Amino acid sequence: MTDTTEAAPAALRLGDKAPDFTANTTHGELTFSEFAQDSWVILFSHPADFTPVCTTEFVGFAQHAEDFAKRNVKLIGNSIDSVFSHIAWVRSIEKDHNVKVPFPVIADLDQKVARAYGMVHEPMAVTATVRCVFMIDPKRTLRAMIYYPLTTGRNIDEIVRVIDALQTSDANGVATPANWVPGDDVIVPPPVTQQDAEARANDPELKVTDWYFSKKSL
Repeated sequence: MTDTTEAAPAALRLGDKAPDFTANTTHGELTFSEFAQDSWVILFSHPADFTPVCTTEFVGFAQHAEDFAKRNVKLIGNSIDSVFSHIAWVRSIEKDHNVKVPFPVIADLDQKVARAYGMVHEPMAVTATVRCVFMIDPKRTLRAMIYYPLTTGRNIDEIVRVIDALQTSDANGVATPANWVPGDDVIVPPPVTQQDAEARANDPELKVTDWYFSKKSL
């Protein structure tokens, strides 16, 4: 007897290429690879339109839209609702909360996008996406993922901070410590030879705590 059950897509991992798709959105039909070209992208999901926690998150993303744009980051939302529902909800947000939602929202009725990105966590719900955040660089490489349960709204400032950290690491070949924000010292990668470890202690540009732990200002 042949098993005709459709296999679930493999879970996305950091470093994977973000899956491409074409979908209907509140800004018209959109192909992700074209939308994402030469930009960072934050693709985020919400469980359902016209729900209170999701509304606060959309207000937060909309209020930070210029902050993301300054960082060459595009926003795109997704949920398993129709484009008509999305349009009505966005208009409601603009009327009730005095903020314009400038980014597209995917109408993912067939769950094509949700399944490709692993947004439906069936122990939580089978007809709603959990709160996923995918941070994707201009090469369409998945650089960071954050998941929240249905009951917990996201911290948009933290999402901005992670983008800052990723872009700072890429531009300067450094790492960022816990609770880092722009302007703080960054971490220099540890030396990989004994000779480099000995030289590290005498580097006047570094703040050396131990041979493997050094910071510097940018």
